[in-house]
Amino acid sequence: MRCAAVRILGVALVAFGLLSAPTAGVGEDRPTSTERMWRQLISEAHTLGLPTKFLKAVPPSFVQFEFDELHSYAAEYHLGEHRMVLNRALSFNGAGATLRPLRQLTHAEIETLYHELFHAYIDYLVTAAEASPEVASDPVLAFARVQQGCHYGAVLITPLVQRKDETEERFLTERESWEALNETWAVFVGWIVWNQLELTSSAGRSIQKSGKSQDEWVSRLRSADREGILRGYYEPEDSGERAVARKRYLAPASRLSEQEVAVLMNNVIEFSPTLLGRARGVLSGSGQGVARYGQCG
Repeated sequence: MRCAAVRILGVALVAFGLLSAPTAGVGEDRPTSTERMWRQLISEAHTLGLPTKFLKAVPPSFVQFEFDELHSYAAEYHLGEHRMVLNRALSFNGAGATLRPLRQLTHAEIETLYHELFHAYIDYLVTAAEASPEVASDPVLAFARVQQGCHYGAVLITPLVQRKDETEERFLTERESWEALNETWAVFVGWIVWNQLELTSSAGRSIQKSGKSQDEWVSRLRSADREGILRGYYEPEDSGERAVARKRYLAPASRLSEQEVAVLMNNVIEFSPTLLGRARGVLSGSGQGVARYGQCG
């Protein structure tokens, strides 16, 4: 990054600390801002009826936030560095000092934020597992390691994103397969949040209970699965291939599986058993979409 180290540290300390009071002075509450950022985020997410379970698992001081002028992406998370870089457009008044309150963000911006927050959650699990056997056996992390090999070790990609029917086989390296899994799962988490916001525009509403909103959510999930939307991507490790395409998108056949949806909805997002059952029924049902490639089991 071109930002000076001192500036980065300062931004990290205040990134979420002023979330609920954007007009306060930048220096106020600095000693407690690191602890406050997650509490504020969780509080505002809860008010909007958004998922908070996986956010609560991450220690308040784990992620370092930065704002910058991003051109290729709206946001990016650096696994292993515990560093999240957000576009300055997501900051209050574009000043790059603190995130705008969630209620002031568009649905697409919140989707992007949740996508990156999920990366932070996985990063935390991996980091904590290195020091704690208990975290190493975490059901989400353990399942992810299995899926990395049997579902993302060999995949089909779409060399031309616009032509989903034209595919090529790829055997991914350990880094590529882990990134493909992370991005696929984060795409689904972002998809969940965006669709929930679209269907429940009033704060505090939820799709957890049976009703019109839940029925529409299930219908959207069916369409997303049929159209192969729930798929991720990875950056090729080979420099020659990376020169041709910075990202390789998975083909619909290598999209999210039913088992992955079940783990994410149950252990990460904490959906109701009823909605989880309906979602599994969509993905395991009567031949929806194309046959998946690289199935486990």
